[in-house]
Amino acid sequence: MVTTNAMATILIFGLGYTASRLASRLRADGWHVIATRRAAEEEVLGIDDEDGIRAAIASATHILSSAPPDADGHDPVLTRYGTLLAHAPACWIGYLSSTGVYGDAQGAWIDETAPTGGGRRPARAQADAAWRMLRPDVSVFRLPGIYGPGRSALDRVREGRAHRIERVGQLFSRIHVDDIVAGVIASFDGPPGVYNIADDRPSSQNAVIEQACRLLRLPPPPLQSLEEAGLSTMARGFYAENRRVANGKAKRLLGWAPRFADYRAGLADCLACSATNSPASESSPPTAASGDQR
Repeated sequence: MVTTNAMATILIFGLGYTASRLASRLRADGWHVIATRRAAEEEVLGIDDEDGIRAAIASATHILSSAPPDADGHDPVLTRYGTLLAHAPACWIGYLSSTGVYGDAQGAWIDETAPTGGGRRPARAQADAAWRMLRPDVSVFRLPGIYGPGRSALDRVREGRAHRIERVGQLFSRIHVDDIVAGVIASFDGPPGVYNIADDRPSSQNAVIEQACRLLRLPPPPLQSLEEAGLSTMARGFYAENRRVANGKAKRLLGWAPRFADYRAGLADCLACSATNSPASESSPPTAASGDQR
């Protein structure tokens, strides 16, 4: 089904950092955007506004969820609205998942055929599976570390929150937020399925921090062990996994390719954005990591 922009309405569950960028892009392209958060705000529905969301599901041509599972491992969108979504008239439904569903690959390349559920994020893997089982036309986007303007290694370095951890051979993939937006939009006219939306060249976290320091002309933080850094349990868990995420399927089937092929290109863009957008001129700061973090 082809939908012109004038006809298109997207319902977005969870208006976090990535979903907000998508919403802005689609509005600029003439789409009508309906969005939800945990609590209602101006022009945003609360997740518990069942009447409003029922009406939105009935009218939306496209539906996207960026809401992660809750602390008990339940997907808040499917728990409340799964039955309605399974029978919704929308021509496209998508879910922003995580490459954390793959677990540790000991640095190997992994694609969408790799097993899931064995890592440190079982709730994510369960939600990923639940969305895939919802209906056959769902698109699931597995995303690695998300960064972009206002939410990158540059910000951590500036704020003194950056770490360099002594972890030989540890690599990970990442993705610029605008490349996620492009991948989601490309999928509107592509086949449903699971897609890894990741950059082309995985690297160590230390390399990213060191590049951010070079761009800011600041000294890098000291190299530390995990114990010396005093990281949170969640942050330590990140260093327990090592994988490189392949993005070939999205390239082949969606005609998508990352504009920012690696962290160097992406950080340069973030720096350019920070130079042209002073705090006083930014219309809305990025949402902090939360229940709406995607």
